[in-house]
Amino acid sequence: MELDDIKKRFVSEIKLRAYDDKYIDRGEEREILQIAIQLGVSIDSARSALVQVCDENNYVMETALLKQIKDQVEAAAGNDGMVDQKEFDLIFANIKRAVQNKKNDREVKRMIVTVMEETGNNKIKKGWFSNWYATLKQDLGM
Repeated sequence: MELDDIKKRFVSEIKLRAYDDKYIDRGEEREILQIAIQLGVSIDSARSALVQVCDENNYVMETALLKQIKDQVEAAAGNDGMVDQKEFDLIFANIKRAVQNKKNDREVKRMIVTVMEETGNNKIKKGWFSNWYATLKQDLGM
């Protein structure tokens, strides 16, 4: 295959997976990168091409969202090692904007809580009479 044919095939594979929801989850990203490797494209080139195609077509990549969540949670916890409800709400608003209505509020909150748990940044500031984080996790069924 020629380089132009490889590029066209790669772009079509990306568009095929993001056609219905404009969202590339981790499983779809893995499939796309495996196809690129089978076509003889390096993983770094494939990943950068994937990011470029997603940017051009306004697709949302789950891995980029997860990295953004992780960075924001670490920044929020960085000053005192804890995340308060206002910081969580700010992270939620930022990620909701980034996800461009491709996920609902509940799914976005689940993603943030999951990242907080996985990175160990789940120490929170409790309110006077309530634990907002425990209530949130219970509401999300986590």
